[in-house]
Amino acid sequence: MAAAPLSTPLDVHFFIPPSDSKGTIFFTKPLRTNSTRKFTFSCHSSKPKPKPPPNLPESPSPNNPSLSDQLKPLSTTTLSPAKPDQTHLLSKPKSTWVNPTRPKRSVLSLQRHKRSPYSYNPQVRELKLLARKLNNCDDSQEALSLTLNEVPFEPTRENALLILNSLKFWPKSYFFFNWIKTQNLFPMETIFYNVTMKSLRFGRQFQLIEQLANEMVSNGIELDNITYSTIISCAKRCNMFNKAIEWFERMYKTGLMPDEVTYSAILDVYAKSGKVEEVLSLYERGVASGWKPDAITFSVLGKMFGETGDYDGIRYVLQEMRSLGVQPNVVVYNTLLEAMGKAGKPGLARSLFDEMVESGLTPDEKTLTALIKVYGKARWAKDALELWERMRANSWPMDFILYNTLLNMCADIGLVEEAERLFEDMKQSSDHCKPDSYSYTAMLNIYGSGGNVDKAMYMFEEMSELGVAVNVMGCTCLIQCLGKARRIDDLVTVFGVSVKRGVKPDDRLCGCLLSVVSLCETSEDVGKVVACLQEANPKLVGLVKLIENKKTGFETVKQEFKSVIRDTAVDARRPFCNCLIDICRNRYLYERAHELLYLGNLYGLYPGLHNKTVDEWSLDVRSLSIGAAHTALEEWMGTLAKVVEREEALPELFLAQTGTGTHKFSQGLATSFASHVKKLAAPFAQSEERAGCFVATREDLVSWVQSRIPSAVTA
Repeated sequence: MAAAPLSTPLDVHFFIPPSDSKGTIFFTKPLRTNSTRKFTFSCHSSKPKPKPPPNLPESPSPNNPSLSDQLKPLSTTTLSPAKPDQTHLLSKPKSTWVNPTRPKRSVLSLQRHKRSPYSYNPQVRELKLLARKLNNCDDSQEALSLTLNEVPFEPTRENALLILNSLKFWPKSYFFFNWIKTQNLFPMETIFYNVTMKSLRFGRQFQLIEQLANEMVSNGIELDNITYSTIISCAKRCNMFNKAIEWFERMYKTGLMPDEVTYSAILDVYAKSGKVEEVLSLYERGVASGWKPDAITFSVLGKMFGETGDYDGIRYVLQEMRSLGVQPNVVVYNTLLEAMGKAGKPGLARSLFDEMVESGLTPDEKTLTALIKVYGKARWAKDALELWERMRANSWPMDFILYNTLLNMCADIGLVEEAERLFEDMKQSSDHCKPDSYSYTAMLNIYGSGGNVDKAMYMFEEMSELGVAVNVMGCTCLIQCLGKARRIDDLVTVFGVSVKRGVKPDDRLCGCLLSVVSLCETSEDVGKVVACLQEANPKLVGLVKLIENKKTGFETVKQEFKSVIRDTAVDARRPFCNCLIDICRNRYLYERAHELLYLGNLYGLYPGLHNKTVDEWSLDVRSLSIGAAHTALEEWMGTLAKVVEREEALPELFLAQTGTGTHKFSQGLATSFASHVKKLAAPFAQSEERAGCFVATREDLVSWVQSRIPSAVTA
């Protein structure tokens, strides 16, 4: 049987003024000078909802109500919980009670009043105004000092921390931090250094952060996990990987355990430094210590293995995620898909993408772009186009980067009709997917590579009408197309219009013009193209005129060639040399062509041209132009003739590699090389097993060289 609730007698005194009929009840001490009535009732304290008091007998006289009638409104409104449907008092009180038409809040209400946001610190408003002034004033020390002089009170620890957190720019945070130190109002703690360091990290001010860290060590201020994490992450942002590793090792020596942010940051540092073994060691050490990697960590690991194309490492990442129960997010899938592309695993990338969709994740633009790049690199045109149809059917997000990736893939593979359909789809899409300069450049590349000059010119004119900017890459594609078609006048027009519209010729465009010079058949056309090249690169034109002069000595050509190549972008140096050799061969300057090939080898423009093993000597001309390949073959045959004369050891097999014609520098190279081999009557024959290879045995080559030594040396 439950125990009866405890009850405590409570004395309540009411003062009833005799003449005030509209007075309000007050709980107060009894006044001896007035008539007082005293009664006693019990307040029960129990968990169940208190029941309303029992009905008391009615007053015998309405003009003289009993005490129970007077207490009834009080018990129903103040001491008893109101019922949901009770919207007014149960009985009309006397004039000495609260007016029911204008009720006031009960004194015993359990609802707390909302405090003012400035109740704990009345200076917050002034502090925020001061922080706003500091953010809006100049960065000069004079302006900041004048603003700080307006502080009407000495800042406390809490006030200084509030201002420091409110500053948006690192110079002002750093100045205010130093100003606080000079005031000597309170000892500086770790939190002040951490807040300042985080502000400096946004400005990539690692030197200042390291100074503050060393200052903390000198002053005996503790460096916590946040301090070390800020130092390491800032060093990573500044690409100061050695510093990040140094501070991480110092952290480990102090006995602090890194948190998730620190672990992810230092793993990324090791990965970007190429220290794969250190990454794996640190990862295993962290897992053994109880750290649970998150999706960001596995994204770092996947990116690291993807950079090196390590498929086994990518599989390791997937297995670790499954064993630890970490569900990959979209970012991790994007990283792994990019890694699959660099590892050359399009099939596994497709399987990983299907796994992502089946898990319920929706691919974003980066996911689809990464997968399209994988398919394009592997030349999986069918899968790429099927993916595009799948995008449209599922209404997956598409942006102009994804469209342009698809267009570039079509340009690389030569899918003209599919590219045109994609381009029209872009025109009919929303505004953020409308064709831009890169989209038109991809179409110019497609038409230019296919030799469709009319459509390429129509696209160029459409760009002018719509106001789409012409970039240097699009101009290069169109000029190359016009040069192959021998439409020199249109080429000059396109070059002039492009330059007027802001295109600045780069080394690739100059190399394109130089290749057109080697293709020109008349001196008139040569003069027109050279005039364009003169505007783009006068120094290169000077070298062309120098090598065409038969009286120019080799040392002069060498010095000028070295000067031009030194000022040329690395990826354009070999094309320059190829075109110069082609120009010499078209002018029947064969000796000069051999000199240029020698200079190209001398300055490292043709790495891997000659390869020797015990069983095979090979000549790789896949990165050479047609004229340069002919020159290299002649040079090689002359060298072999000298080796035979000296009776040196020779391998069993000789191999010349021209490729299959897919490379931009080797289109048609195999056919031209075969024709030149036939012209020299060399004993090379196209291999049936290896496409783009010409093979000769030692016996055949020695026999040929011995019978043709004079002619071979002359060539």
